[in-house]
Amino acid sequence: MKADAKQKPIGKETGKEAGRVPGKAVEEPKLPMGQRVQREVIAWFWVGLAFLLINGTIGQARVIPSGSMENTLLIGDHLIMSRVGYDAGVPFTNWHVSLWRDPKRQQIIIFKPPFAPDQPDYVKRVIGLPGDTVDIHDGAVWINGQKLNENYTLGRSEPGDQKLPFKVPDKCYFVMGDNRLNSFDSRFWGCVPRNDIIGTPVMIYMSLAVGQDAWEPGQIRERFFAYANAFIHPGTVRWKRLFRLF
Repeated sequence: MKADAKQKPIGKETGKEAGRVPGKAVEEPKLPMGQRVQREVIAWFWVGLAFLLINGTIGQARVIPSGSMENTLLIGDHLIMSRVGYDAGVPFTNWHVSLWRDPKRQQIIIFKPPFAPDQPDYVKRVIGLPGDTVDIHDGAVWINGQKLNENYTLGRSEPGDQKLPFKVPDKCYFVMGDNRLNSFDSRFWGCVPRNDIIGTPVMIYMSLAVGQDAWEPGQIRERFFAYANAFIHPGTVRWKRLFRLF
């Protein structure tokens, strides 16, 4: 049978293949410095764009600076926060837009404090939903006349400055910290508008038994020493809390 005229004859080399050394890879020509720099810039641009997309719409990291959510969340707990369905925004700016998901009762949320949007985000638990009537007496929380069963609190639930009973307005949420005697929450400054809610924690990825000062905004030096100390003294890591899901 005749071989196809277009088929390359076995054992023969043509053109550039004739000068190829068997077993030796062909070296690609080196690009000029300008083109190599351009490739690096484009690659890092896409990496940065992916980071901004993830940071602005999917998830972010947060650290707990106070004891208002003890013992559910401790000072030094590092959280992965999910924004999926709750909020989308431009990282490192105050611009954001609410999405379709609404929090449920007793769910932990992360939000911008309505009384001071420029302050760091708050972490509290949703107690009252839109339309609910919230009351606090006898050391407990009452929703629409029914006592709320809470097995996560630390201390008695006491009223604050907010006039009670309080009816939660539409598109607003009444939140409280789990550490009821050490939490600045809706009992003092009112409810959280839905537009201020940006996400919910999904996992603790790191937890360091370090003082509160290290986690305050702007304390870069203290944070550096906290992480360095954890590297040198692993006992400061709360290993049992790592990868705890919510």
